[in-house]
Amino acid sequence: MLEPRNNNELPVIPGKRYFTIGEVSDLCGVKPHVLRYWEQEFPQLKPVKRRGNRRYYQRQDVIIIRQIRGLLYEEGFTIGGARLKLTGEEARTDVSQSHQIARQLRVELEEILKILRR
Repeated sequence: MLEPRNNNELPVIPGKRYFTIGEVSDLCGVKPHVLRYWEQEFPQLKPVKRRGNRRYYQRQDVIIIRQIRGLLYEEGFTIGGARLKLTGEEARTDVSQSHQIARQLRVELEEILKILRR
């Protein structure tokens, strides 16, 4: 997973389940209107919307926002470039998780085969 270089300058993410847009703005150093715009540009950002269309971000959303911020502000990516970079990272993560699941299934199937051969 990408880690922006400037994470040391940003506040620690508290151990809460949900964060308001104002809290995320403070945690990530990005204004709320920018967060709303990024929601439209990055499919990875999907805050929970509740009563009155209020947004509630989860910890994973905050981490993704920090990654986006790092790509755009620190590394000089365009919106499109950052979107592609994040999508590529997701694809690599999905592939490695698929490989882990396949390996685990194989081990379990081999154990079942040993039991059946007895």
